[in-house]
Amino acid sequence: MRATLLTIALVISCSLLGCQSPQRTSSDTQSQVSTSQTVEAGCATCIFDMKDVTGCKLAVKIDGKAYLVKGSGIDDHGDAHASDGLCNASRPAIVVGKVKGDRFVVTNMTLKP
Repeated sequence: MRATLLTIALVISCSLLGCQSPQRTSSDTQSQVSTSQTVEAGCATCIFDMKDVTGCKLAVKIDGKAYLVKGSGIDDHGDAHASDGLCNASRPAIVVGKVKGDRFVVTNMTLKP
């Protein structure tokens, strides 16, 4: 009887240990957290000179690195080719979102004047 109970306890313990989620590194955690922050916004091609990007696409610069934006387009923030448009001038923007791979996934973006 004791051997059976010990075997059952051992099987349950092994099963529970095997179901633990993997450890995340601090960089994984940072990329998963949505935060509100002020960033530099502009055209990936015209302002940030991002290689392998064709055409005018919205990008933001966070900690010195430019990311293409997913969830908002360059024309969602006015005429990109106007004198103060995002193809002619970078603008500060308040964003809520997270870095996911090589993209910034935005849930809210407001350009500052």
